Amino acid sequence: MKRYLELDPWNIVENSFNDINNKVSESIFSLGNGYMGQRANFEEGYTGSTLAGTYMAGIYYPDKTKFGWWKNGYPEYFAKVLNCTNWIGIDVYIEDTKLDIAQCDVSNFSRILNMKEGYLYRSFIATLKSGNEVKIETKRFVSIVDKEIGAIEYSITPLNFNGNITISPYLDGDIKNEDANYDEKFWETISKQTGLGNAYLTLKTKKTDFYLCSAMKYDIFKDNAKVACEIEMIEKEKLVGNVVRLNLIKDERMTIFKYVANVTSRDFKIHELTEIAKQKLNKAYIKGFSKMAEEQANAWEEKWKASDIIIQGDLAAQQAIRFNIFQLNQTYTGEDSRLNIGPKGFTGEKYGGSTYWDTEAYCVPFYLSTADEKISKNLLIYRYKQLDKAKENARKLGYKKGALYPMVTMNGEECHNEWEITFEEIHRNGAVAYAIYNYVNYTGDKEYLTRYGVDVLIEISRFWEERVNYSQEKNKYVILGVTGPNEYENNVNNNWYTNRIAVWTMEYTIKVLSNIKDEEPKKYEDLIKKLKIQVSEVDKWKDIIENMFYPKNEKLGIFLQQDGYMDKEQILVDALPKENLPINKHWSWDRILRSCFIKQADVLQGLYFLQHLYDLETIRKNYEFYEPRTVHESSLSPCIHSILASKLDMKEKAYEMYLRTSRLDIDNYNDDTEDGCHITSMAGTWMSIVEGFGGLKVKDDILTLDPSIPKEWQLFSFKIRYRGFLIKVKVTENSIEITNDSSEKLHIIVKKKDYIILGSITIKV
Repeated sequence: MKRYLELDPWNIVENSFNDINNKVSESIFSLGNGYMGQRANFEEGYTGSTLAGTYMAGIYYPDKTKFGWWKNGYPEYFAKVLNCTNWIGIDVYIEDTKLDIAQCDVSNFSRILNMKEGYLYRSFIATLKSGNEVKIETKRFVSIVDKEIGAIEYSITPLNFNGNITISPYLDGDIKNEDANYDEKFWETISKQTGLGNAYLTLKTKKTDFYLCSAMKYDIFKDNAKVACEIEMIEKEKLVGNVVRLNLIKDERMTIFKYVANVTSRDFKIHELTEIAKQKLNKAYIKGFSKMAEEQANAWEEKWKASDIIIQGDLAAQQAIRFNIFQLNQTYTGEDSRLNIGPKGFTGEKYGGSTYWDTEAYCVPFYLSTADEKISKNLLIYRYKQLDKAKENARKLGYKKGALYPMVTMNGEECHNEWEITFEEIHRNGAVAYAIYNYVNYTGDKEYLTRYGVDVLIEISRFWEERVNYSQEKNKYVILGVTGPNEYENNVNNNWYTNRIAVWTMEYTIKVLSNIKDEEPKKYEDLIKKLKIQVSEVDKWKDIIENMFYPKNEKLGIFLQQDGYMDKEQILVDALPKENLPINKHWSWDRILRSCFIKQADVLQGLYFLQHLYDLETIRKNYEFYEPRTVHESSLSPCIHSILASKLDMKEKAYEMYLRTSRLDIDNYNDDTEDGCHITSMAGTWMSIVEGFGGLKVKDDILTLDPSIPKEWQLFSFKIRYRGFLIKVKVTENSIEITNDSSEKLHIIVKKKDYIILGSITIKV
């Protein structure tokens, strides 16, 4: 853990500058609006440690796979969410010296992410080698009201001299991805235009033919008066901009307001892009920076009304949950059903920014409870629309039927090229199936199930049917050669979680078919014809369900992570020298694979999903065995452990794991935040509070709560949406308050007791 940021309930604050922390800060202070996003790079440029990153949702490139030895079934490419036109650029020259805080003395540095109003602020004093001192203040945001617009207020004040200041606002398309496999640049220039006070740049991706048009316009003020300036136009192969020279006297403040519109061929016809960019830019320009900032603050106020979590008595915990919620709301809005949630969102390039199983396992619950149900439904329909591609993925690996959803994708096609994941981490199919169950169980939306969900369930069950094989030795069905959620074990046999989620999927599929048959016989007959469901294949699923092998250790009373897990030397994490951690940065892969150490919840992941099927003692025995062997070197790990610890009334462990998941990026627990924030695990942080400390679940179509509060907290409260209800929960050590902010009466179970809460009424439990 490396804590260098200040504690604050509504802000992320960095009050001194250190180049060592800069790439981490660039990730943490990132901005986004679901349509585009930007790392917290400096407008004036920086020659120190930096990852310049601007990203547009849905724009990607099929970067040719880099591999040692080709294996049949390998994807041809790894999809990269592209680093796009750098629109924030404003070069600054003091006399003839370019402003670069890596090359001058910096004091009074402050960088603030205002989460309440949705903007990034920065200020500092720079002392150049000439002795000249300037004060810089910047404020910028990407609008959640006008999604194509980014706006910057950038001010320069000379503190001890009169002199010449040159500023150069620009759009730069000469960019590349840091993670490009072959150091290739993915953009080509299509058109460009430079005017006095404005510029336009249109780029096109190679191969995928996405078009991006960026348009900028700006005004310059001295103190509060707009000034006319002599402007020099600059135009290079992939860069357009202006150069403006001004004379400033000591303490005179110069401000540039820069507005940028980014529009893409995903939403508009190619020949219309420039004109549409101009229209959207002019609309923003006419509004002006102050008006747009006011609209931004009001829009964020509405978001916080729906999703805020309040924690009293623990500033670190309060700041952390708001940071996680803020980043989730910046990453995905649900307005575009073609989009999904990348593990890094708009904060970095690692993992390609594509869709992983994280969405179904971790993100769906957050959007189920904090947004209109159509948002989480869109996440599931996204997978439905890619069902044919999932079938293709299965065929590529040699399966005759069924669907294998990709581990990594942009368009439904598998694009991950690490064999132990691409070929073996098939448990991802189970997460998709579980998300369907989770959505329907929470919303009661059976129409979705009949229209979309059952198709997916059938094809996943068909995959599992073919993936298992019958062991004559065990007289059971087995699943061989897999990698479970614990990626520190590859090519193992009978990973308990994989076997269990496969069987559960078939059980659920059979139940869904039976319910449709009973409730909607005509639709059932249509499904049988459409999906060509045979009685023999359903009978086969039942046989697999009855005869699946599950590795167990009867003596310890636990499910074994895989067949050979107890053959490993059993060492607890507490016994490891601290200098060995994280082991993924200090140990060889050979040593990791032979160790008993677990990257993230594996058996416990299954027990989290299916906790309604297991008693507390079973969960406890497995938790007490596996958690001490878990190094939590996946961002997805601490939240699951926190939720289960709450269920088991292990309050100290639940709180420890909550702080770890919630402050994972802010405190850089795993020493990897510089690559981008862990967006999908942030949804797990929300789960730690609402499902963990709040004890939220839905059973038999009734919402149930079983709250407990960490001793470090005086109070916590959260809001959830549920089947048309808006419910507020407030918990202290001595009381639980439930408010029904809806007009209809609510049936709810709290601490195993039934309550009926009338509309607009609060009860105390």
